[in-house]
Amino acid sequence: MIRSLLRFRLCLAFVLVLPCPVLLAEEGKESEGHPASAPNTEIKSAEPPPANPSAQTAVVVPAEIDPALRESRSQLATDNLTSTPTVETGNPNDPQARRILNAARQQRRDKQVDLAQANLIGLIESNVSEDLKRGARLELAMLLQDQGELARAQQLYAQYLKLYPDDPNEPEVTLRQGLIYRQMGAPTLAIAKFYGVMSTALNVKTEKVEYYRRLVLQAQTEIADTYYLQGKYGEAVDFFSRLLKLNDNELNDALVRAKLVRSLAKLNRPADATSQAGIFLNRYPDSKEAPEIRYLLADSLRKVGRTHEAVQQVLILLQHAQADSAKNPSEWAQWQRRTGNDLANQLYNQGDYLNALEIYNRLLELDHSPEWELPVWYQLGLVYERLEQPQKALDAYGHIIARVGELKPENTTPNLKTISELAQWRVEHLQWLLKAELSRHQLIPTNLGGTETAVVTVAK
Repeated sequence: MIRSLLRFRLCLAFVLVLPCPVLLAEEGKESEGHPASAPNTEIKSAEPPPANPSAQTAVVVPAEIDPALRESRSQLATDNLTSTPTVETGNPNDPQARRILNAARQQRRDKQVDLAQANLIGLIESNVSEDLKRGARLELAMLLQDQGELARAQQLYAQYLKLYPDDPNEPEVTLRQGLIYRQMGAPTLAIAKFYGVMSTALNVKTEKVEYYRRLVLQAQTEIADTYYLQGKYGEAVDFFSRLLKLNDNELNDALVRAKLVRSLAKLNRPADATSQAGIFLNRYPDSKEAPEIRYLLADSLRKVGRTHEAVQQVLILLQHAQADSAKNPSEWAQWQRRTGNDLANQLYNQGDYLNALEIYNRLLELDHSPEWELPVWYQLGLVYERLEQPQKALDAYGHIIARVGELKPENTTPNLKTISELAQWRVEHLQWLLKAELSRHQLIPTNLGGTETAVVTVAK
């Protein structure tokens, strides 16, 4: 009965991960021709709420899994899942050979690589039980993997699977092979191994259902991540979407959904990215990925022509950055500056000077150091010139000239030097234009009827 239940649940997971078209509309997406409601932190979604991690069943690594695997969970560490399995204690025999194996395992942990390797090779080549040789082979493979000898580690894992077919360790060993292949730059082989985790898990005879179910779930996330890391964002979107449909307690919903939004943005699907980013921010407004997702939401809104909403999202990002920068200074600072360099500049290049002006003024509030303010003041000067407000432009450039002396030599980059020189040139240029305009007006007399008659033709 237990085995039947395992097969049913793993088959269900396998079916959900098979390639097929995905309709993001089922997760509350908008289509290109049907704009969604304004996306903000109060977006309503028809999606079911994410699974509650606190309600999940504790995952235990069974005692029949080799100690080499049970005690080396760090090599399978993943942010895509929300928990780390606990280890069930086994009851191995403990003769001299067992003590040597245990010593080699401890030596691996203590980074005594040469001693560990010599003991493990000695066990494999000696006349000890096959059970001990099996553990030594796994331990040696992980030792080589730790040392970055990926090809040799992969070879040992392959030998292990050939020597011990239908072994309860097979699904986890296959998963480790997939991770190594991906690290070696062989994504196609990696994906084949991740699929192999699902098929081998179906054949395992055990009562520890949750452990193998978790391995299958991790394999599914690794397939999605492999496409994502390759830049195959279309396939990544399909697989991340299927993972979210599982509504699994073990799945890190926030991280997977963030990767989905990034993939949609890379595919230049702003309508879909807008919908999914809105869902993310509604659920996880305080997550570490939130500033990046809000930036992507603002950029996607701008691309679909919803400029006012895009500006509002940028302003929310800047407001939150001021409040939360003490908690995650580097994370927030990155997106503050990217917002300034991308969103406001894009609005300026599109001729939307008023919205660009609003964002630049907000950017000034983030940091009062000359290194930060000088480039922002320069952009403000350009905006005021385009708005035909030369005096305000002169004031902006004047701020640069007044503060350039505050720059420390180690902080004076070539870019800041260029901004200082350009500001000085633009001040001189604007002053010349103002004087020329004044002279032009002085050369135009007014007749008795109150109308102006041009007596001098000014070359343009």
